[in-house]
Parts: sequence; structure tokens; C-alpha cells
Amino acid sequence: MTTNLRALLTQRVQAAISAAGAGDAAAVVAPATRPEFGDYQANGVMQAAKQLRRNPRELAAAVVAQLDLRDIADSVDIAGPGFINIRISADVLVAAANPAQPLLTPAARPQTVVVDYSAPNLAKEMHVGHLRSTIIGDAMVRALSALGHRVIRQNHVGDWGTQFGMLLAYLEETGLGSDLLADLERYYQAAKQKFDADAAFAERARAKVVALQSGDPRANALWREFIEISFTHCEAVYRRLGVLLTRADVRAESAYNDALPGVVAALDAAGLLTESEGAQCVFLDEFRGKDGAPLPVIVKKSDGGFLYATTDLAAIEYRAKQLHANRVLYFVDARQALHFRQIFAVARRAGFAPRAVALEHHPFGTMLDKGGRPFRSRDGGLIKLIELLDEAEQRAYRLVSEKSPTLSDAERRNIAHVVGIGAVKYADLSKHRISDYVFDWDTMLAFDGNTAPYLQYAYTRIMSLFEKGQVTAGELRSGTPRIEAPAERALALALARYQEVVEDVVNDALPHYLCGYLHELASRYMQFYEQCPVLTADAQQRSSRLLLCRRVADTLQHGLGLLGIETVERM
Repeated sequence: MTTNLRALLTQRVQAAISAAGAGDAAAVVAPATRPEFGDYQANGVMQAAKQLRRNPRELAAAVVAQLDLRDIADSVDIAGPGFINIRISADVLVAAANPAQPLLTPAARPQTVVVDYSAPNLAKEMHVGHLRSTIIGDAMVRALSALGHRVIRQNHVGDWGTQFGMLLAYLEETGLGSDLLADLERYYQAAKQKFDADAAFAERARAKVVALQSGDPRANALWREFIEISFTHCEAVYRRLGVLLTRADVRAESAYNDALPGVVAALDAAGLLTESEGAQCVFLDEFRGKDGAPLPVIVKKSDGGFLYATTDLAAIEYRAKQLHANRVLYFVDARQALHFRQIFAVARRAGFAPRAVALEHHPFGTMLDKGGRPFRSRDGGLIKLIELLDEAEQRAYRLVSEKSPTLSDAERRNIAHVVGIGAVKYADLSKHRISDYVFDWDTMLAFDGNTAPYLQYAYTRIMSLFEKGQVTAGELRSGTPRIEAPAERALALALARYQEVVEDVVNDALPHYLCGYLHELASRYMQFYEQCPVLTADAQQRSSRLLLCRRVADTLQHGLGLLGIETVERM
């Protein structure tokens, strides 16, 4: 059975610290930074000793005397002023390297987790600004599901509000047919230009919003036609990206329309509502501007229209009370941080979500060009996401054709799809979520470094080894590997950390942990391959090392799969 070694060690060390008289001092357990320091280090003793005014090395000795790791570790040593070095046992490493064992163990207490991601504005086609939310959210959905959590995908698409009043007014005014709506971007730009330049048109557009929200039959009929055409563009992008979102996951802004009056009434009943210049607002003391004036959360405009804040509050209540979520994760860019802090605070005060329900905004940074500016087309416009994916596959196709010209065109195009889309995803997911990052085709498509092609190639190398050795997958699902050589041990130790890394991804909503782990695993495998002959080894050693190779291949494929990235048998 796989286990989170760091969590288990932390639990044991924590108990030993308490038993040694160090009170509730925190155990700080992490993978060792260098092999001579063991496999894991417990570093919390020195801080505890400082607080207790005790000799840290003596306290470490007292902790070790209470520490029972016989089923996990071969040795526990004290180093320096009080570091506790732990070396994992051979039995644990053998189990971690055994391809017959499951890669992950489900969570002991699975949760219901709502993941709000992608959420494009259906007024126009998806552009590169939608990429990060879509693929980060998708990776989190996959990781949560892999650990046995009940995951509810929510695509909170924008299909309501001022921009739709603008589009409906323009559609009605121009009489354009649905065939001309196929180019959403051009249609949106034309409507926006008229909205900005023509005050009378802008007023008619705002009136359309009120009519739409009030259930006007004509406005709703036009709106439904527009939404149907619009969402087909999103579906094309989702298919190309290979994300899990479907129409069944869409719960749009409009889905909450009937609940909005109730939201405002509940805020009023809770004594939170204040009228300001004809609008209904919530003012909370903890949110103030630079001038010290309170910042409003407007839930109803003076013309009777509702806002994003109202819809988001309705969504929180639905997710907490109807979907019974334990956690609600929002993958929305960092510019919305204040909005979510306010919305979460209002939702708590109004009782829309009890304290037991975790409301988590997980922001992300911006995709930049090589000049450090937001990534845009050459003429300064937003790049359609489908066009970016087209270019990724075209570049990958040229690269694959150069490297493997003997492959059939169909196979080269399939590899180009897997490599191109994988490269775009991995380039994003391998960076810390909250960081901006530079979009660079040459770097992301490179076959060395921390890239998807490097990991995909590592997988194909193992597959080619099996083919060369005429070994079938079935032959590598039984038997127990032996862990003897240093390179074998280092590789098995990396395999033993998979559960811990995936749990960290789920807890912190940071997929780059998994990317870093997979790159380390592939690098360890390359070192193992160089130092430990496989097919030319004696029969027993050959069998053992093939099992180890199988486990690495399974982990690479599974880990990339959690990132939404495919593998191929050869490249």
C-alpha cells in the first residue's frame, strides 16, 4: 500500500516530541537536501529547544529515544546541533517500486470539492487569457479525483450582464443572421465599438440587460440563439486541450437569475444592506480604500439590475447548501483577489456558507511575451486560444518531422498533437501558479530541461527498452524488484514520494509541485539507466530492473495524466 511518507514521519516525530517533554512544538519534516543527510530530515527540534531553553542536541536525543520508526526506517541519526536524519527502510522502497502496487492510496476521509474554473465570457471566443484557469483547474480536478475525492466541476461561464445587453441590442438593430455570428470576435468588437461611441445605443443595451434578467421572451429567445453558437467555440477549445469540462459542467451566471432577489432579501434580513445613490450595497469595515472610505459590494444597481457580486453570492449558497461542498476552489486570475475576499466575507456574514465550508480563491499570474508584456498578437490584440493551439501543433509537427522523418504522416501528426498541446500545458503548470511567466516556444518544445517533451521522451525511452527486450506489459506486473545499487535506491526513493507530492498538490492547489517531481523522477531514471545495465544484466537482475522501469513508466504516465498531458509509445 502506498503512503505519504512525510505525513507519516511528521505524525511519529510529533508524538515523540510531545513524549520527550517538548510540548506542542511543531515537527518539521522534509526530504533531505543531500544524500548524506539521510532521506528525510526532522528540523523542528532546534526551534523547540530554543523556546524551552534546552540544549538542542540533548532534546534531539530525547526525541529519538521516543521515536518508533521500525516499520519505516533503517536508521535514525542526530547530526549537527540537533537535526534528526532518517533513512527509509529497504522494505518500504521495494514496495514503492513494485508495479503491482497501486500508485496512489485514496484519502481516508474523502471530501466533496467544487472546482470553479475556465469560466469564459460567452460574448466572445476564448483567448489566451482563459488558458491558465482552464488547465490549472483541470489538473486540480484530476488530482483530487485520483485521491478519491468527490469532485464537482463548475464552469461558471459569463452569459449574463451588460455585454449581453450590448450584443442583443446590436443583433436586433443590424438583423445579422446566426451565420455571421460564427466570427464571434468580429461581432463583439463591432458591438463594443458602437456601445462606446453611441450613448443612445448604450442606453438601449442596458435596457436589454434588465429585459433579459426580467424574463422578456424576445430578449431570451435571441439570447439562447447566441449562447448556443457561442458555446460551440468553447467546446472546440476544450476538445483540443483534452480537458474534462463538458456541457453538463456548465452552470452559468444565468442559472442563478431566479435566486438573485432572494440573495438581496437575505442580505437585508441580516442587516447588511445599505442604499447608496439608489444602489443596494453591503459595506464591511475591513474593506476600505486608500482614502479610508469603505468599499461597497454592490448587489443591485439603481436601475434594478444585478451584478457579478450578486451572482457569486448565489453560487456560494448553492454550492454550500445544495451541492454540500466541503471545499470550493476558484481558479480566477489575481486581479479578482479583492472581489473574492469581499464576496467570501459577505457570504459568511449572511450565512450563505457555514464556516465548515472552505472558500478558496487560488489566483494565478499573467502569461507574458519575451519583452515582459502581456502575451498578445503582433497587432496588439488578444490571441484566440484555438489559434495558439494550432500553432503549437504546427511547430511540434515540424520538430517531429525533423527528428523522425521515417514515421508515417499520420503518426507524426498524432505525436505533434500530443507533444504540442502537452508543451503548452506543461509550460504553464510547471511555473508557480501565482507567478507571471514568459511564453517561449523554443523553451517549451525543447527535449531537455523541465519540459513536457523531455518527460514524454523519458516515457518513450522506457517503452522502447521493453520493445527491444521483447517484454510484454503482463510480464512486468508480478514479482518483487530488488533495490541494491545506489542509483536503484535513489530511483525507488523518488517513487516512494509520489503519494506525498500529489497530496501536496491537492492541499495547496499548486500543480507545479507535480511537475517538479516528475522532472526529478525522469532525471533519476536517466541516471539509473546510465549506471545500471538492464537488458544485459544477469537474469535475476534484469528482471528486477525491468520491474523498476515499469514502475517509473507507470508513474510518469499517471503523473502526466494528472496534468492532462498524454504520452505516446514512440517519438
